[in-house]
Amino acid sequence: MNASDTWRIGVLFSQSGVTASIERTELNGTLLAIEQINERGGVLGRKLEVISYDPASDPKQFRSAAEKLLTADRVRLVFGCYMSSTRKAVLPVIERYRGLLFYPTLYEGFEYSPSCIYTGAAPNQNSLQLARYLFDSYGNRFFFVGSNYVYPYESNRIMNDLVSQTRGKVLDEIYVPLDARAEDFDRVLKKVAKAQPDVIFSTVVGRATAVFYEAYRRAGFDASRMPIASLTTSEAEVAEMSPEAAEGHITAAPFFETLGTPAARRFVAAYKARFGDEMPVTASAEAAFFQVHMAAMALARAGTDDPAVLLPELRQTEYDAPQGRVRIDPENNHTMLWPRVARLDAQGKFRIVWNPGVRVKPDPYCVVQTLDDWSADVLRTGQA
Repeated sequence: MNASDTWRIGVLFSQSGVTASIERTELNGTLLAIEQINERGGVLGRKLEVISYDPASDPKQFRSAAEKLLTADRVRLVFGCYMSSTRKAVLPVIERYRGLLFYPTLYEGFEYSPSCIYTGAAPNQNSLQLARYLFDSYGNRFFFVGSNYVYPYESNRIMNDLVSQTRGKVLDEIYVPLDARAEDFDRVLKKVAKAQPDVIFSTVVGRATAVFYEAYRRAGFDASRMPIASLTTSEAEVAEMSPEAAEGHITAAPFFETLGTPAARRFVAAYKARFGDEMPVTASAEAAFFQVHMAAMALARAGTDDPAVLLPELRQTEYDAPQGRVRIDPENNHTMLWPRVARLDAQGKFRIVWNPGVRVKPDPYCVVQTLDDWSADVLRTGQA
């Protein structure tokens, strides 16, 4: 098949390294959407052709792979990245070669690039809702634990501001290596025992997440009284820990595998039929899935994958995603999403404990950063 017979799609998700488990779910969501589109005949009679590399959770390898995609492989559209450090490594390459990056991961905000479509949650689409729930349910004395890179520092800064609004207190803020081991967390938890916070706010990522939760369980803490609350703990990380270590802990996201809407059930069923019943379905996988469908819709209208022509079409695109109807905000290239808060049950499954039922307009620069103003969009639903 000649290159002119297909639309070439670049895919950059790690299949090895510290964040491989969550990035595999993003790759799966991407491939599932591409297969669905190709089964329907592709876009304008041309199939989507995947060119994929494993950057191994390494920003330098991400940058190198992105450059190869945009030059040697003649790709214009790239779907990928999890950690903010990898996105920041890739974006200058995308901009230099006039490509377009689709980024499906929650992140710290405070960024805009005309060469990036952000489909994961911005801070006002998860941090605000999580904070509101925690303050109401547990208290406002927080202990911060994070991995040592850009997202945890920025996310903690935002959460610190929210804690201050309630006249609460951050008792300590500790960072561990990306590949943190049990002894790293044993030292952290000794400080937690002394501080006695209401909540541990974790921005630990990747395979260290399960290590942290298991260390918490061994230390004998009670999640019903002092939970770990984390925006970076998804079904992928939970799959690597015991149900006993997971139970009682909390997160916020636009999508959970247990979401009960018909669209969510169809997506989860298709995902597991393709990749296996034991493969976790995460919010990042859902965003990776719907962003491909949105790109295909815009591609069909534009008739070209030239980002300069495609972007105006993307900014007019809405899609009935598993989480609810989503839309790219033309003001900032981020996505209008549906935040929810969930707690892990005894089987290690997320159960929604608060569904605000509103689609939230992205505010990546936190222009409005108050607990009770999330820039709610006009769409509302009561579905959980």
